[in-house]
Amino acid sequence: MRKLYSLLPKIVFSFPVQLFLNNIRRNIVLVLCWILLFAMITGNFGKYLGIPYLFLDPEYLNNVGFTSFLIMGLLTAGFSMAFHITCYISDSHRFSFVGALPRPFRKFVVNNSFFPMAFLGTYIYQVVAFQDNNEHSSPNEIIFYLSGFFLGYLIMTLLFSLYFRLTNKDIIKYMVCRIDEKIKQNVQVTRASVMRKLDIARKRQIRVDYYIDNRLRAHKVEDTSFYDKAAIIQVFDQNHFNLVIIELLIFTGVLVLGIFKDYPMFQLPAAASFMIFLTIFVMLFGAFSYWFGEWSATMGLVAFLFINYLVGEDFFAKKYEAFGLDYQEAPVPYTIKTIRKHVDSAAMEQDKEETLIQLNNWRKKFTEKPKMVFLCVSGGGKRAALWTMNTLQYCDSATHGNLMKNAVLITGASGGLIGASYFRELKLRRFMGESIDPYAAIHRRNISTDNLNPLIFSLLANDLFVGFTKFQYAGINYERDRAYTFEDQLNQSTLGLMDKPITDYEVYEKQGIIPLAILTPTVINDGRKLYIASRPISFMNYEVRRDYPRAKIGGIDFQRFFRDHGAPQLRFLSALRMSATFPYITPNTSLPTEPRIEIMDAGISDNFGLSDAVRFLYAFKNWVDENTSGVIFVSIRDSPKLKDISSAIGSTIVDDLTQPISSVYNNFENFQDINSDLLIGEAHSWLKAPIHRIDIQYQAENYVPILQKMDSIRQNNARASLSWRLTTREKEGIISNIHSGRNQKQVKKLMELLP
Repeated sequence: MRKLYSLLPKIVFSFPVQLFLNNIRRNIVLVLCWILLFAMITGNFGKYLGIPYLFLDPEYLNNVGFTSFLIMGLLTAGFSMAFHITCYISDSHRFSFVGALPRPFRKFVVNNSFFPMAFLGTYIYQVVAFQDNNEHSSPNEIIFYLSGFFLGYLIMTLLFSLYFRLTNKDIIKYMVCRIDEKIKQNVQVTRASVMRKLDIARKRQIRVDYYIDNRLRAHKVEDTSFYDKAAIIQVFDQNHFNLVIIELLIFTGVLVLGIFKDYPMFQLPAAASFMIFLTIFVMLFGAFSYWFGEWSATMGLVAFLFINYLVGEDFFAKKYEAFGLDYQEAPVPYTIKTIRKHVDSAAMEQDKEETLIQLNNWRKKFTEKPKMVFLCVSGGGKRAALWTMNTLQYCDSATHGNLMKNAVLITGASGGLIGASYFRELKLRRFMGESIDPYAAIHRRNISTDNLNPLIFSLLANDLFVGFTKFQYAGINYERDRAYTFEDQLNQSTLGLMDKPITDYEVYEKQGIIPLAILTPTVINDGRKLYIASRPISFMNYEVRRDYPRAKIGGIDFQRFFRDHGAPQLRFLSALRMSATFPYITPNTSLPTEPRIEIMDAGISDNFGLSDAVRFLYAFKNWVDENTSGVIFVSIRDSPKLKDISSAIGSTIVDDLTQPISSVYNNFENFQDINSDLLIGEAHSWLKAPIHRIDIQYQAENYVPILQKMDSIRQNNARASLSWRLTTREKEGIISNIHSGRNQKQVKKLMELLP
């Protein structure tokens, strides 16, 4: 006990412990960066969105392997070194004995490695567990992946070590050959920083009795009082200057990468791009600390407020455009008067007549009165896209093609609309005689390929810093930004089949060959819907009463509103992108109006597409009564409708404070379900034809028994993540879910309705 008691002060006043305590005390921003990374890889942050999988299963060039983990190793080491650099710049003067040691920065790194080493250990454990339980990787494959990670980590560490060995001086080299400080002495802020650090070095040193050397051996700190404190500070400052140069070079490298972001080999794994972003943030923090010292936080806040002001004044405001629209034309006034002008009875009747051509041609395909099918698909990123594609393939095959033959309308949001549109395109190509099998497994693989890597990298390397490369569509130049990247990736994953103006579908829809697709993204400014289709569909506001001038119009017709801006030439991929605006990943689209309106995901107003289908049905209710034997709402949703009611037991103070807001967010889909059920329920009162409902839903609990192993991230969360990136296990679970008992009953019911 006495021996332990004598050892305790040595541990407490050791350099690693004091650096750890100093980081918690003075570098809380840096510590929070590490906490965020720990939370991500352990599944405590972003699990619902699939963020942990980006780190534990990094994908590069559509493949998870040695190279993808090599890149992760390189950039993890880069972030770790950025952390060390920033800490060294901020706090090395508080430990002036380090300046008297050979290779002071290396000694500092060794003793400042608690967070990097803890992260490495946790990361390796999580990768092994995840690859074993979710990707079915063999032990040899896991070792192969980790060897790539360690090689990358080693390469980056060696490169930094070589640079520091060639540039940084210790106290002996400094005393032998004084470096030229005249340039830096002429910089007032740097000179003030040196004087402040010198004062700390003389008066406010942190006690350290032992440090660990490069060979991990403990050494007692020697007396450095005989050294000139000013000389030691100059050693630190020279080291700091070299570190800031490294930071600027890395920052410049990211800018250069942005120029080549459209080349697949430059599209880093999404987690690696996040590491770069975090590295830049930490390095900027270090640069501010170097130049402004104790004023760094204040100057950072001032800089943020100034930039925020400039953005608010549209100096740096980024506008993402819809490709095909001409933004050089004078903007359309977006006012109540203009909106009502486009929703007049004459326009609605004209649009109804055009749609009746489709309905009559569709009716001619049947000898007896057919069932009319509305396909309503939900949003939910890649999860919804794959689930919708798989469900349509399965159900259309089970009904011998009658599902799509009887389908008149497709509505919905986000990923679900992408999956449904892709399947519709495959059926159209097959009808036109192309050698395409709409039910082939390759289409499920295509629709579920990763879109996240290029999007995140574009956000980092282009949208934030560069944004000056252009491309041409329909004879108009547009920026090659994150919106372009999303559409380019979507175009690749759908084999380029849907890269066409939206009006190209009009002729096939009118002939009744394929169902009409209505996309309904949300106008952020006022919550209205933007009705996008291959032709004007102003009748979607058919319920508006002309005798009530204060009636709030629920949506605007895209084709009529932006006719002068080339609305018929809107790229169909742009329409899908506007309907699938995933928060923070895919950008909001700006449209040419005054004031400018921005468009966000369709799921905000109706994630399941049922209310839009009812609006369509209401507009043609008389025709439906006369020409059909009933209506079938086929709801393909990526979430269970009747969920278990969660208990409020054990709520914390934070839970109580956030409950008013979180309850709205958590019940968002419930609100929409209640509203949709109400609308369909009321439809029974004004529609004579019978109404049938088919709910095919992705409900993870149905296949949980199949998954015998559960890792720490997936335990009690077998549901696939809401993301543009799916793991192998998630894809298997989504595809197999169609065979659940609940879904098979619904499929059987559908087969009976469509014999």
